[in-house]
Amino acid sequence: MGRVVVIGAGVGGLAAAARLAALGHEVTVYERSGVVGGKLGRYVRETPVGTFRFDTGPSLLTLPQVFADLFEATGSKLDEYVDLTPLDPIVRHFFPPTTGSGLPPTTDPSLQPTTDPSLQPTTDSGLPPIGGDAAAGRAVPGTVLDSCADPDVFAARIAERFGVEAAADWRRLWRRAERIWTASWRDVLRRPVDSARDLARLSWRLGDLAAIAPGGTLRGLGRRYLREPRLRMLLDRYATYTGADPRRAPAALAAIPYAELAFGGWYPRGGLGTLADALLSRCLDLGVVVATGSTVTGIDAAGGRVHGVRLAGAVAPVPADVVVANTDALTLYRDLLPTPDRLAGLTERSLAGFVLLLGVRGDSGLAHHNVFFPTDYDAEFDAVFGDPGRGVPARPVADPTVFVSVPDDPLVRPAGHEAWFVLVNAPRQARTLGGVDWRRPGLADAYADRVLAVLAERGVDVRDRLVFRELRTPADLVGTAGAPGGAIHGSVGGLLRPANRGPARGLFLVGGSTHPGGGLPMVALSAQIVAGEIGPP
Repeated sequence: MGRVVVIGAGVGGLAAAARLAALGHEVTVYERSGVVGGKLGRYVRETPVGTFRFDTGPSLLTLPQVFADLFEATGSKLDEYVDLTPLDPIVRHFFPPTTGSGLPPTTDPSLQPTTDPSLQPTTDSGLPPIGGDAAAGRAVPGTVLDSCADPDVFAARIAERFGVEAAADWRRLWRRAERIWTASWRDVLRRPVDSARDLARLSWRLGDLAAIAPGGTLRGLGRRYLREPRLRMLLDRYATYTGADPRRAPAALAAIPYAELAFGGWYPRGGLGTLADALLSRCLDLGVVVATGSTVTGIDAAGGRVHGVRLAGAVAPVPADVVVANTDALTLYRDLLPTPDRLAGLTERSLAGFVLLLGVRGDSGLAHHNVFFPTDYDAEFDAVFGDPGRGVPARPVADPTVFVSVPDDPLVRPAGHEAWFVLVNAPRQARTLGGVDWRRPGLADAYADRVLAVLAERGVDVRDRLVFRELRTPADLVGTAGAPGGAIHGSVGGLLRPANRGPARGLFLVGGSTHPGGGLPMVALSAQIVAGEIGPP
């Protein structure tokens, strides 16, 4: 039986621990915080009107089959632990009446939102009406588009909103995205990629290379296929799933909307945090020891092979034959096992997030997941990332995209109330040009006021209906999840992320900062790759 130590009880760490225990290893997980789940965090607020429960990380689950495979591989079934509900709409997009920098407005009448009364939404379409009662918090400036997991229905919704030519454009992009997804799923996402040479050696077909366009950007892909600016904006948003700027993110990220819209978005009853509970239960059932409140301070790897880990306050190291690090790759190679040559490319961090957790009275009429776009999307990325090379500092976004999750789930809010998770993209925590010092007195509260004002400007004003508000800044994510700078997705990179196999024999990496990337299914796939590399004892 091999002795395995897993550093970190995030989704990647727990998934790896369960798989390795099922293979016959003796597995111990050390987690520095008092709870498991990592960035899949939770917050509970007791109030006179009742209990509010919030997910403070992801707001929906995609590719649930990845987790179903995980539970089946460890001798169980996902639906024994988690009650999944499909979402329709997956996301409700609220677009501004006009668009700004980098997204020129169209002049083609066929690409304009329809005003023909016969084409306005019906109860069968699933679309909310354009316009509304601002006093009731339901106003919708601009145009609304609901995404769903049926490509024909979604194309019909696009045609209704933007015209038949826009829908045809989307179908052409969709075919390209399907090719990217197929190649990525077959050759990249479920196998180890340790270097650029490995990536080049994959069994790419010429058609796959043409589809993936290794030198292209997601923004460039949108410009090539989509004439409707708001559809370009929708596509650009998926770059933020990896913490990147769409103007620099690889075109291959078109696989993300394909996966979401082809396989659907899902919500676990009781919140996304129930997935962490399920993984913990599965680990304990398999005999994994999970030690919370235990901080790993270093990895012993004399002679190029791991021998164990050092714990804060412990006299002697904990021996191990294998160490699986579910920490940010930057933390691993900077602090736990200093490896200067592995730090190259890890210093450019992904975007972070500024979060409001709101207890709201009444019914806002919103979908589970809503995105309120700004007029000038490029200005948001200019602010979040800044340009340190030219002396331009990063800064909070004045007119941000606002993501609002409102689960229709009585388990997470009192009757007659809603539990809102509000997120805006934000610069990381840093006292340099590339970040913002979110600990500065008064900054977080002032910015929260601004975000609520932006929502009001976009037709959803809940300021007079708040039971409470709780804030989370990038600085908080540094403390709760050990994310350097509060960067949600680790470093910003292209197709190649830090390898799952470390520089010492017996050292492996899982989680969103390593291959194949961020997001719940990708993190679970990293655990699958690592378990396959380690194998049975």
